[in-house]
Amino acid sequence: MTNQSVPEKTGAITKFLNGIERVGNKLPDPAMIFLFAMMVIWVLSWVLSGVSFSSIDPRTGDPIVVNNLLTGDALANFLSTMVKTFTGFAPLGVVLVAMLGVGVAEHSGYINTGIKLMLKRTPKFLLTPVIILVAIVSHTATDAGYVLVIPLAGVIYYAMGRHPLVGIAAAFAGVSGGFSANFIPSGIDPLLQGFTLTAAQIIEPSANVNPLNNWFFTSASSLFIVLVGWFITDKIIEPRLQKTEIDGDTDDLPTFDEISSTEKKAFYIATAVMLLGIAALVFWALPEESPLRYEGKLEVFQAPIMQSIVPLIFLLFWIPGAVYGFVAGTFKKSKDMIDAMTKAMGGMAYYLVMVFFCALFVAAFAKSNLGALLAIEGAQGLKALALPSAVTIVGIVLLTAFVNLFVGSASGKWALLAPIFVPMLMQLGISPDLTQAAYRVGDSSSNIITPLMPYFPLVVVYCQKYVKGTGVGTLISLMLPYSIAFLIGWSLFLLGYWWLGAPLGLEASYTFPAG
Repeated sequence: MTNQSVPEKTGAITKFLNGIERVGNKLPDPAMIFLFAMMVIWVLSWVLSGVSFSSIDPRTGDPIVVNNLLTGDALANFLSTMVKTFTGFAPLGVVLVAMLGVGVAEHSGYINTGIKLMLKRTPKFLLTPVIILVAIVSHTATDAGYVLVIPLAGVIYYAMGRHPLVGIAAAFAGVSGGFSANFIPSGIDPLLQGFTLTAAQIIEPSANVNPLNNWFFTSASSLFIVLVGWFITDKIIEPRLQKTEIDGDTDDLPTFDEISSTEKKAFYIATAVMLLGIAALVFWALPEESPLRYEGKLEVFQAPIMQSIVPLIFLLFWIPGAVYGFVAGTFKKSKDMIDAMTKAMGGMAYYLVMVFFCALFVAAFAKSNLGALLAIEGAQGLKALALPSAVTIVGIVLLTAFVNLFVGSASGKWALLAPIFVPMLMQLGISPDLTQAAYRVGDSSSNIITPLMPYFPLVVVYCQKYVKGTGVGTLISLMLPYSIAFLIGWSLFLLGYWWLGAPLGLEASYTFPAG
């Protein structure tokens, strides 16, 4: 490759992504997209409700049925449950409660001072891999990355003199695109393992699947995601954004101004208070009989500590933020703290509107059973092709990535696909452990390019803070290079990992029967 060919290829990539951005931004407002999509689901449910499908729904054991959402009963139910559908939308509470705490830490100056101190110690060229790595690790705390790491990455890049949307893109790639890459076990591991085990027992009733059966692979994948994400960010995304004007409200963002002795003192006192709180939490959780555990375990979803992640995030930022504010003098009275929380909620107004329509669409898609139909028919089609083992593994990755554009829940998709994929590949001599690893690759790779992913509208709002004209097309065009690179590269990484015979995880194998 000559030096002259690089600019040409980069220019072609930029033109392609700019075209996607223009087309995407000509679409209606994201809130209206969800409204129109819901109407399309209604019509499709009416059209397909009279069709008989032979595919079996693994959740019920009966043929898959599409539910008509345009019947009188369905419309009455839609109206009577509309408020509950909105307020019960899972990401809504996560975002709002976490942002209340973050708002105090941000407007008191605690976060700004912390970022200034960090920037003085972080080499500029290592910023991207560090951001992506932190984003990957954030999976351990469920959805914390969406409400903490992604917006903070934008702030950090801006303070570094780099385009904030570059930081947001890098963090989004790590949090969502690298969702299945983590060297720290999290609640998603036993959640997926439960469906894998149930599916494996269809063929072998005595089968056993370890909850950490993909741990070594996901740990190795962390390095892959960091390296690929680093390259895409610095070589494709950042050059493309150099001419994008920052026209948002950046008055409250940190700069490289000197940190006063009062700010340093307030920061260290606030951080010490936060660390004492964390130590107290660890001390509380250590005993096997701790009320924070479920049957002696901390890492399972049923454990109270896992159910308390969002309140803990709130306290983790609210307490040190308040301490910093009163020590530094940015808070004079308690009302100043409440005003900071109010200001944080003010920035969420547009997100609330989008979430209202998003929640209605997601509920309609689930009730219609169209997502289940798409997943089951696709899996059956892949099964009918009877491809070689390696090609089938890649096929599972690609099909999962496609279904993921429409069905966001990782556990929801695997509940549908595992009873088909796992027994099918066991009959080909492929273990449930390898099948689950292939699913996880596909499930992560397309997260970052689908507007139907519940947190996608939130990331659009983060971008609009810096570039007012950011739309769905802007974010998709930013994230598409990551998605393509992850989908192709991670699939090859899995095949190479398999070829080398590297261990997938605890008590895991590549073959069935295990050998």
